[in-house]
Amino acid sequence: MAKKKTVDTIHTFTWKGINRKGLKVSGELQGESALEIKAELRKQGVNVTKTQKKAKPLLSFGDKITPMDIAVVSRQIATMLSAGVPLVQSLELIAKSNEKAPLRLLMTSIGNEVATGTPFSQVLRSHPRHFDDLYCDLVEAGEQSGSLDTIYDRISTYKEKSEALKSKIKKAMFYPAAVLAVAGIVTMLLLLFVIPQFKDIFEGFGAELPAFTLFVLSISDFVQQYWYIIIAGIALFIFLFKKAHRSSQKVKDNTDKFILKIPVISTILDKAAVARFARTLSTTSAAGIPLVDALVSAAGASGNYVYRTAVNSMRSEVMGGMQINVAMKTTGAFPDMVSQMVMIGEESGDLDGMLSKVADIYEQQVDDAVDGLTSLLEPMIMVVLGVVVGGLIVAMYLPIFQLGSVVG
Repeated sequence: MAKKKTVDTIHTFTWKGINRKGLKVSGELQGESALEIKAELRKQGVNVTKTQKKAKPLLSFGDKITPMDIAVVSRQIATMLSAGVPLVQSLELIAKSNEKAPLRLLMTSIGNEVATGTPFSQVLRSHPRHFDDLYCDLVEAGEQSGSLDTIYDRISTYKEKSEALKSKIKKAMFYPAAVLAVAGIVTMLLLLFVIPQFKDIFEGFGAELPAFTLFVLSISDFVQQYWYIIIAGIALFIFLFKKAHRSSQKVKDNTDKFILKIPVISTILDKAAVARFARTLSTTSAAGIPLVDALVSAAGASGNYVYRTAVNSMRSEVMGGMQINVAMKTTGAFPDMVSQMVMIGEESGDLDGMLSKVADIYEQQVDDAVDGLTSLLEPMIMVVLGVVVGGLIVAMYLPIFQLGSVVG
């Protein structure tokens, strides 16, 4: 049995040689060893004079395989399969045409394994970092039903919608976080470098300073003495929180519950969780995956502990014979409109179609809410910046104003 190539065993080699016409040629090829590269080039009529393994760059953040890359590849596979191109050939074409080296190696590895007769879904399961259980289950359903092209069209649509929704959520979170970070940096700079200059001036006044000015000066003194402890404390808190969030399920669950209580932001996250749930359940239902199994995937895809718990509770009720719309109402986590549309879908026999409409509605609501949030936050952030920075400036000029009135 031929040895399967994996991403780890495939390397990129640079080569130089002479072709049939006696001309010097060079290029790059991928393979397991220099011998394999030479053998491939000899088939093409090239007499190889030099081969060298190409070193991997130390920093290659731009080449990292992202979920959006997987969404694009999924759409490419769906298009080729629907056009009648065989799966192995589709994978080879995608691997050759891709510009990202890690993704090119991944698709080459997958294509080589599928070419040996290994089921496509089984090959994908060996790369859980890029293809989750839901993705692999859908592919397996397509293989078993003989409709992989149809299933892949649904997979690609699901991935595209999912990544678009994630992008909207990141947009909603990034803007206020970035502005507040800049405000914090500006405040620190003022306290460290600007206010101390005023303090030197005030010492020559020989008069009692206003309470507000004394308060700001004391803050400035504290920051000057312990700025490194403050920065280290903030960095340590972020590091420990990230570590605890990765390793502790309890921390993840409590964080999920907390963010659903943040004003304005919670509305967007609620709608996003409902959209992810509906989109996932619609895709799995259309693929023919049993409802009880589909709810497991939908629970994980919801992306929040509160909704994950609610969907798992629904699953238990459905296993007991309850209709999904009734089970949904008992959780109290989903809006009435969603449970009503699910009920109509169940009664009409078009549950996947109705869930798809629910997902479309809530994805649009998330989009509108993100735009509204940006418009709402801009004046609020300006007010916050004005109060913080303006307050510091006023505190420094109060003694000058008082001195002017005394002199007058």
